[in-house]
Order: sequence, then C-alpha cells, then structure tokens
Amino acid sequence: MPDSFVTGIDQQTQEQMCEELNARLAQGIDLRLAVKQAHWNLRGRGFIGVHELLDEVSARLGEGTDMMAERVALMGGFARGTTQVVAEKSGLDPYPVELTDIEDHISELVSRFKVYGKAVRESMDAADEAGDEDTADLLTEVSRMVEKDTWFIGANAAT
Repeated sequence: MPDSFVTGIDQQTQEQMCEELNARLAQGIDLRLAVKQAHWNLRGRGFIGVHELLDEVSARLGEGTDMMAERVALMGGFARGTTQVVAEKSGLDPYPVELTDIEDHISELVSRFKVYGKAVRESMDAADEAGDEDTADLLTEVSRMVEKDTWFIGANAAT
C-alpha cells in the first residue's frame, strides 16, 4: 500500500474506510453512467430542461466520486474505479439502454438515486462509528448532493 497522509486514525480504520469509499465510488460511477444514458436518449415533453439538468447532475456525481477517490488515495489505498470494477461491485440494477420516454427515465433514475443515497448514508454512519470524522463529513456532503439531485430529477415527473 502507498503511504497514508492521514493522522490520528489507525491503519485498520483507514483500510475499512477505503473499502467503504470504493464501494460508493463504484456505485457513483455506475449511477453517473446511467444519468448520461438517460441524457443521451430521453425524448418527450420537457426534453431540454431534463436534458440540461442531467448534465448538471452528472457533473455533481463526478465531483462526489472524485472526492471519494482522492480520500482513498490520501489514506494510502487504491481508488478502484475502472469499468470492470464498477460492473462487478456497483450493486445497482443495470440501466435499461433502450428507453426514450422521459417519465420512464425519471422513474429509473429516481429509483437508483434512492438506492445510492441510502448506501452513502450507511457508509457515512460506518465512518462516524469508526471515528473517521473527515470521511463521514465527505460522505455527508455527497449525501446532500445526491438527495438534492434525487429531488431535482423526481420533481420532473408528471403528476
């Protein structure tokens, strides 16, 4: 393992946090790809607004995964974000690649965002219990972004 630049947290805790963060990294990358899949293929009333929103959401997911990957690296771990690792470790349902209807995309995305949001909160709790306040804080920030984006996407659903 490379050098750790974190002080005040034992190696075992750092390794545990690297596992948690890598699990969320895989899911976050998978979710970001699902967002882009929807962005490229959705059609229907409100297209341009949802299309542009999904670009913004994708960028925020990228920020969150980048923060998690960098935290792993500074704790002396290896960020594991290749497509092969993501496919193996994400745990999110595969995104349907032949959808076009905006409502269907919104439903599929909101469902996945909720799964991811719950997992981020569970990792946040694990970091808190392990005494790694910095990782818990980072995951809190990611959780806030994910919940807000879940709302932004879900609010586009027809009522």
